Amino acid sequence: MHPAVRADLEQVFRSAYPRVVAVAARVLGSRDEAEDVAQEVFLTFGRSSVPAAEAAGWLTVAAAHTALNHLRSGRRRTTREEAAGVVDPVAPDVADTVVAREERRRVRAALARLPRRQAVALVLRHSGLSYAEVAAALELSPGSVGTTVRRAESALREELNRHASPQ
Repeated sequence: MHPAVRADLEQVFRSAYPRVVAVAARVLGSRDEAEDVAQEVFLTFGRSSVPAAEAAGWLTVAAAHTALNHLRSGRRRTTREEAAGVVDPVAPDVADTVVAREERRRVRAALARLPRRQAVALVLRHSGLSYAEVAAALELSPGSVGTTVRRAESALREELNRHASPQ
């Protein structure tokens, strides 16, 4: 017997899906992967007892956490593939695209190394959530969101500098 699915799932899905995908895509850089994360998050939500009034915040945080988990597991997979010599062929005339892609990959890898709370605060704020929404989602006081985000940005810069390749 399957656990009961929430009666409000469809309504919550329709209203929250775009934001859940947007948050996951911000972390992962891929709409396809973000949609996979959204599916996972909504399946979990569908079996949960999260009150409907808290659904939007819960789903947003769950999207950030789940996307970060995918990012971390993807980084491990990429490391294994590179060690095994499996590399995507790249045409030389797309150098700018490759540089931009590599920079995004570096930022995502650094984001995955941050403490979870900092990474989630940074993702939520840069996904367009207000300070009040980030505060509610992470159970912080609204006044501490700015400090948390600034510390996260600083930690992200430090991670990027620590892992910068020598020029």
